[in-house]
Amino acid sequence: MRNLEIVINGEALTPDPLGALYWPREETLIVSDLHIEKGSSYAARGVMLPPYDTRATLMRLGALIRRYGPRRVISLGDAFHDAGAEARMDEQDAQTLESLVGTTDWVWILGNHDPAPPARFAAAAETEMRIGSLIFRHEPAPHASPGEIAGHLHPCARVMAEGRILRRRCFASDGERLVMPAMGAYTGGLNVLDAAFAPLFQTVTAWVMGADGVYPVGEDRLAREPGETRRIRGG
Repeated sequence: MRNLEIVINGEALTPDPLGALYWPREETLIVSDLHIEKGSSYAARGVMLPPYDTRATLMRLGALIRRYGPRRVISLGDAFHDAGAEARMDEQDAQTLESLVGTTDWVWILGNHDPAPPARFAAAAETEMRIGSLIFRHEPAPHASPGEIAGHLHPCARVMAEGRILRRRCFASDGERLVMPAMGAYTGGLNVLDAAFAPLFQTVTAWVMGADGVYPVGEDRLAREPGETRRIRGG
């Protein structure tokens, strides 16, 4: 697996193809937008999806914790898809999450889908958190914010390669701030060239998640969604 580094506001972070960042200096694993029990939420509204998204997401999370052995885990909001997610969890999945939370100094950053701290999976809960030159929050600030690590936007990239276009989840960054990919199995993705990213980056690099590594791709190799107009650059 390729182990490249993304430097954000002077701090070296390791992107993982499972969709996490590892901060070696602080022994900290960063994940975002787990959206636990999104599948059961849709099923309750008549959209029948296979009910295995939570287990698949927790398997990725467990693999990451085993790989890096972090002292701290920061979950950047929308860990739970809605207020009833905890109650709908399969007991085996709930026990797995309890075990993972109990292995580290766990921090829940609260998101728009989960604005209250989780009850069963008690740990520190914050609206945002600053460590050294980095600040962790769920939604990116609409203004310049050096050192910001955020989620919420679920970035993905359409990459032009060898005459075809591939669509993959990605980390989006300009070296000053970074938006995390969503880790949830049923989370979608928003193109990094979408207007929603325009206030955040003058020029964005998509760190694209592949099977065996994460690969930086510049804007010159990125494609917009079909029919999408050119974005207006941020300031």
